[in-house]
Amino acid sequence: MAFIRKKRREQQLQLYSKERFSLLLLNLEEYYFEQHTANHIRHKGSQNERKIRGSLKICSKSVIFEPDAISQPIIKIPLRDCIKIGKHGENGANRHFAKVVSGGISLIFSQVYFIKEHNIVAPYKIERGTMEYVFELDVSGKVEGVVETLLQLHRASCLDKLGDQTAMITAILQSRLARTSFDKNRFQSVSEKLHMECKAEMVTPLVTNPGHVCITDTNLYFQPLNGYPKPMVQITLHDVRRIYKRRHGLMPLGLEVFCTEDDLCSDVYLKFYERQDRDDLYFYIATYLEHHVAERTAEGYTLQWQRGLLSNYQYLLHLNTLADRSCNDLSQYPVFPWVVGDYSSSELDLSNPGTFRDLSKPVGALNKERLERLLTRYQEMPEPKFMYGSHYSSPGYVLFYLVRIAPEYMLCLQNGRFDNADRMFNSIAETWKNCLDGATDFKELIPEFYGDDVSFLVNSLKLDLGKRQGGQMVDDVELPPWARSPEDFLQKSRDALESDYVSEHLHEWIDLVFGYKQKGRDAVGAHNVFHPLTYEGGVDLNSIEDPDEKVAMLTQILEFGQTPKQLFVTPHPRRITPKFKSLSQPSSYNASTADTPVSPGEESFEDLTEESRTLAWSNITRLQLHEQHKIHKEAVTGIAVSRSGSSVFTTSQDSTLKMFSKESKMLQRSISFSNMALSSCLLLPGDATVVSSSWDNNVYFYSIAFGRRQDTLMGHDDAVSKICWHDNRLYSASWDSTVKVWSGVPAEMPGSRRHQFDLLAELEHDVSVDTISLSAASTLLVSGTKEGTVTIWDLTAATILHQIPCHSGTVCDTAFSPDSRHVLSAGADGCLNVVDVQTGMLISSMTSEEPQRCFLWDGNSVLSGSQSADEPFSSRKLPVCPVPWTFPSRSWLVRPSASPGLRDIRLQNGSF
Repeated sequence: MAFIRKKRREQQLQLYSKERFSLLLLNLEEYYFEQHTANHIRHKGSQNERKIRGSLKICSKSVIFEPDAISQPIIKIPLRDCIKIGKHGENGANRHFAKVVSGGISLIFSQVYFIKEHNIVAPYKIERGTMEYVFELDVSGKVEGVVETLLQLHRASCLDKLGDQTAMITAILQSRLARTSFDKNRFQSVSEKLHMECKAEMVTPLVTNPGHVCITDTNLYFQPLNGYPKPMVQITLHDVRRIYKRRHGLMPLGLEVFCTEDDLCSDVYLKFYERQDRDDLYFYIATYLEHHVAERTAEGYTLQWQRGLLSNYQYLLHLNTLADRSCNDLSQYPVFPWVVGDYSSSELDLSNPGTFRDLSKPVGALNKERLERLLTRYQEMPEPKFMYGSHYSSPGYVLFYLVRIAPEYMLCLQNGRFDNADRMFNSIAETWKNCLDGATDFKELIPEFYGDDVSFLVNSLKLDLGKRQGGQMVDDVELPPWARSPEDFLQKSRDALESDYVSEHLHEWIDLVFGYKQKGRDAVGAHNVFHPLTYEGGVDLNSIEDPDEKVAMLTQILEFGQTPKQLFVTPHPRRITPKFKSLSQPSSYNASTADTPVSPGEESFEDLTEESRTLAWSNITRLQLHEQHKIHKEAVTGIAVSRSGSSVFTTSQDSTLKMFSKESKMLQRSISFSNMALSSCLLLPGDATVVSSSWDNNVYFYSIAFGRRQDTLMGHDDAVSKICWHDNRLYSASWDSTVKVWSGVPAEMPGSRRHQFDLLAELEHDVSVDTISLSAASTLLVSGTKEGTVTIWDLTAATILHQIPCHSGTVCDTAFSPDSRHVLSAGADGCLNVVDVQTGMLISSMTSEEPQRCFLWDGNSVLSGSQSADEPFSSRKLPVCPVPWTFPSRSWLVRPSASPGLRDIRLQNGSF
C-alpha cells in the first residue's frame, strides 16, 4: 500500500547511494548539511591505534560517522552532549585556528549512540561517560572549516530556549542556501529555458531535506543542499498528472506532485519557505497541465462514486488526497475507518448488520459509558473545549500499525527505542477492544488494512520487538478467528469495505472526517470535537511572536495529528445502488460496488405508480396547432429560439440557415455557407451568434448583428451531425465516428483575428455518431450512433460510463431528464427508450407509429418532430421522469414538421 510503496522507493534511492545512513537517524526537525570522507582513529597514539574508514556527516544537532564496514555500528554524537570541539592536539576548542599538521577533529562528549551494528535495525545502544573521539579527514585543509561549523552548531544546541536554538539553526541553514544555487549543468537539455528558481525542502516521512527548486519549460528539478540521497530529483512536466497545494504544519507552504493517476504516493512533496514561491510554482505547472489533465474535484469523485464507477476504497483514497492527506506527512497520513466490529467470530458474516461498526459515530463515541465520562469532562472544561485528548490519526498511530515494515521510522520518532512490548500492535482484536474501551485511544485505520500487501502484519524482518508480560515475543500480528491467513484477513477486510452495509453508511463517516460534522455545532452534536490545534485555521503560527511558544506549538501540531481539510459543508449524499443490475456494463465497471440503495427522497422509476405515469403525459394531448410556416425546400434539421422568443433560427438539408420573426411572421434572413446540407444549429449565450453544423465537415459561426459569417471551425473528417455548447466549450458529433470537445470563443466581429479553437478531448466511437446531448451540469454527454448504440460519457474523465445497444437502427435524438437521472432516446426503429444513467439499464421502451426524429426536453417544454405531417406530435404514456410534464400558460412550442419531409415550422400553444 501507500507507505510500503513509498518505503520501497526510498530503498531504491538507498541502493543508489550505497549508504546505511538515512535521514531517519537525525532528530525530528534536524538537517543534514554536509559529509566528508574520514577515518575514525581508535586509541589515538597508543599501540592499539587503528583506523576505521567511513564518512563523517555534519548535521544541525549531531555528528554522525558511518563506517564503510557494516559490521561496525554507525556512531551518533549529539552536539548538546559535546564538552569540547577542536582540532586534535590543541588545548581546548578556543584555539582551533592554530596551524597544525594533523587533519584530525577532536570531540569530547558525555554520551554517544551506536546504531545498526552489522546493519541490523534495533534500538540504539547508548554509552555514557566522558569520552574523546578523533576523526581524521582525507582533506586536511577542510578541518578548520568543519570545526568552525561544529562550534557554531554546538552553540545553537546549547542555547537554553528551544525557540532560540531553532532560530539560530534556521539562520545557519538559510545562509548556506543563500551561498549556493541550482547547478544549471544538470539540465536535461541545453535548450531548456529557466522559468523559476527558489529555496525549498523536500518532505519525506518525519524528515525534510533543504535544497533548491528549479523549473524550466520541460522539467521540474530539486537539488538537495547535501546531495543526498542523490544529487538531483528530476520530473518531466509531460509526465505530471496531478498537483496539489498542501498545508504542512498547518501552514499553506506545501506542494505535492504526482506522475500517476491513482497512486497515493507522490513523486515529490516540496515545502517552501515563502507561500508566494509555492503559489508561483503551482501556477506554472497548472498552466502547463491545463490542456493535458482534467481537473479533479471532490464533487466529480462523489458523482463517480455514487454511480458505482469508484469503489469505496478508491473514493476514500481520492478524498484523502484532496484533504491534504499524504503518505509523505505522517501527521496527515491517509485515514480509513474501522468498518468491521466483530473480531471474535469464526466466520465473518457480511450480510449481518451486527458485524459492522456504527459509521455514524466517531470511534470515541462508540462506547456509551466512555462517552458519558468524556462529555462530563467536556462540560466542565474551560474554553477552548474538546472531547478527545488524542486524535484518530497521528504519526505515532501510523507507525504503531507499520512498525514491522518501518522500524527505523519508529526509532526515529521515539528517540531510538521501540514502544513497550505490551503496547505494540500485537493483535487486531486487542487493538479494536482498546479503541472501544481505552481512555485515550480513539484511532482509526490506515489504507494498508484494505490493500493487498500483508508485510505490515508479518515480522518478516525478524525484528526483536521485545517480550510481553506473558513471556511471548512480539512477532506476527494475531489475526481474528475468521481470518485463515494475513492474505485472507486483507481480502475479507476489502470485502467488508465494499459490502452493501458499508456502501449504505459510508457517507455518514465521511460527514465526520471530511464533511459538515467536522466542525461547529454539528461536530458538537455528533460528539466529534478534537483539540483546536488539529484543525485547519485553528492557530496562526505567524501571529505567535514568542519563538519558544511557536516551536512548541509546531511540535505539538506535527506530533499530535491533524484533522483533514474540510471538503464538504453540507450532508454528503449516500451512494445510489440500483435494485437491479445492468445487462450492459463497461469492462472497467465493478458490478459488486454498484449494489447500494437508492437515496431517501430519490424515487426510482419502479416506484412510480400507473397514475403518475399517465399524468406525466396527459397534458400533452391538450396542445393545439397555432401556426404553420413553410420556409425550407427540404427537411428541417435544427431549430434555435432566441431567449426573448421573438426569433426562430432553422437549418435544413437545403443548405440554408434561416431567421424567422415570430412577431411579424415573416422570414427575415436566409444564409447559405456551402452547397452541402446543414445538420443542426444553436444560439450562443447573448443571442448574438448562431452556430450551425454542416455535412461539409465544418462548423459555422454567424453574427446576427453584422449579418455575416464570423468564424469557421474545420474540425472533422466527415459530416458534422450535431453540435452542443456550454461554458465556452463546443461539442461536435460527426460521421467520422468521433465526438470532439473544443475550447474557445469565436471572434466577436468580422475583420477581427479568428480564434484558434483548442481540442480538449476526442471521444471515439466504432461507427458514425448521429446525435449528442449534454446533461444539465455538462458533466455527462450521451451520444447515439447509426447502428443504434447509446453511449453515456463522463466528461470529467473522458471515459465511458455505459454503452447500451438501444435501437435496431439509427439513433435520431437523445436527451437527459432535467435531473440527469435518465436518458431518453428516439430511434429510426420507432422506439422511444428510457435508460437509467446510474446503472446503464434500459428501464422503459415504447414503439411509436412514426419515428420521432428530434426533440428537446427541459421539464416544461418539448421540441419534437416526426417523419409524418399526419402525426406532428405524439402523446404517449411513456414514463420518462418522476414528475408530470406541464406546460405553463401562454407557452408555445416550436417544432419541425414535414409535408412530405420536415420543411416547415409549427407553433403550438398550450393554455391549461
